[in-house]
Amino acid sequence: MRLSLIPLFFLLLPMAEIATFIVVGREIGVGATLGLILLSAVVGALLLRAQGLGVLRKLQSASRTGENPGRQIVHGAMIVIAAFLLILPGFLTDIFGILLFIPAVREAVWQFLRKRITVVTRTSSTRPDPAGARPRAIPGVIDLDDAEFTRDPDRSDPNDRLR
Repeated sequence: MRLSLIPLFFLLLPMAEIATFIVVGREIGVGATLGLILLSAVVGALLLRAQGLGVLRKLQSASRTGENPGRQIVHGAMIVIAAFLLILPGFLTDIFGILLFIPAVREAVWQFLRKRITVVTRTSSTRPDPAGARPRAIPGVIDLDDAEFTRDPDRSDPNDRLR
């Protein structure tokens, strides 16, 4: 989508949603229309929770096995977008949200986007220190034990707040 069309889209979408509210409200009534809007928001939140956790598990298993996680990332992003569209009040956004929850539609979008996405993965490993964890030395700080330092009570600083 060209950048010049985005403001036009954000202007026309609310107008189309309002027109859809009016048409649906005339057909099924105001109460049923409001009920459907609230129901779609609740369903969107529940689907986000259920589907989102499943996608996170798939993403973790793909990263553990060394597979390309691009597909799982795109599917997860589409599920989040679908849930957000269902939570937004409006029937048109609900239709697009429901479509994005269908795995075949997500796969078709992935096939379209796959050619345009570059996934870069980086693996690293660390070896534990055989001597165990060592405290880091901070430059300019001298660490003394209690036996190595004594304070002369007669020469205390009158401005010292820690006395």
